Amino acid sequence: MKISTFNVNSIKARLPRVLEWLEEAKPDVALLQETKTEDASFPALEIHGLGYQTALHGQKTYNGVAILSRHPIEDVRRGLPGGDGDSHARYIEATVKGIRVASIYLPNGNPVDSDKFPYKLAWMERLRTHIRRTLLPMEMPLVLGGDYNCCPTDKDVYDPVAWADDALCRTETRAQFRALVNLGLTEAWRALHGNEIAYSFWDYQGGAWQRDLGLRIDHFLLSPQAADRLAACEIDRKQRGKEKASDHTPVSVELRE
Repeated sequence: MKISTFNVNSIKARLPRVLEWLEEAKPDVALLQETKTEDASFPALEIHGLGYQTALHGQKTYNGVAILSRHPIEDVRRGLPGGDGDSHARYIEATVKGIRVASIYLPNGNPVDSDKFPYKLAWMERLRTHIRRTLLPMEMPLVLGGDYNCCPTDKDVYDPVAWADDALCRTETRAQFRALVNLGLTEAWRALHGNEIAYSFWDYQGGAWQRDLGLRIDHFLLSPQAADRLAACEIDRKQRGKEKASDHTPVSVELRE
């Protein structure tokens, strides 16, 4: 089972690249973020034409998450519990072939002196509560993929000093990420690649891609049942170098049957 996560930075603007990637990479499940469109405007016809079913949680202009699958999508949940009216479309989960998958678009949190940073930390706390109270007690393989907007360590950012006070690297953000892992989850890429340095995001500005000034902010967290089946986790850098590419590139895990 190959499961990929991809922040597409607008499904409409990036549709040719996304379709090309789906045909090339052939993930069984694709978790998308920043689709930036309402469900009625999602290009479902083109996606379905490649053999994928869709579960959508969209929003006009901003945010938006989706699950694409070659297999039946069951028991879909849209939105993260505990939001008290939070209307941001940042979370969707479902079951595919006995695996509970979630597509996550975690808040950026910048600027840190605004209400966006407390919102980010509270959102991470809500995610941890949902995993602890609802998902882990299901005792099934759990794959949480997405754009976490967090560089877990200094190895995951090209210039740790310059980024130290950014919401993606602040100690509070990293502490919340560690708290997620400490629920008993496995961070898939780091578990298989040790201290290797690699990135999944390069800004459009300042020649970041050409100079490899990147961040690793797209992650998979796996429950013990999923981690036991983990065979591979790779970052597909080449997608970022294509014309009109997203500023993120796909990350994929492979689970043994």
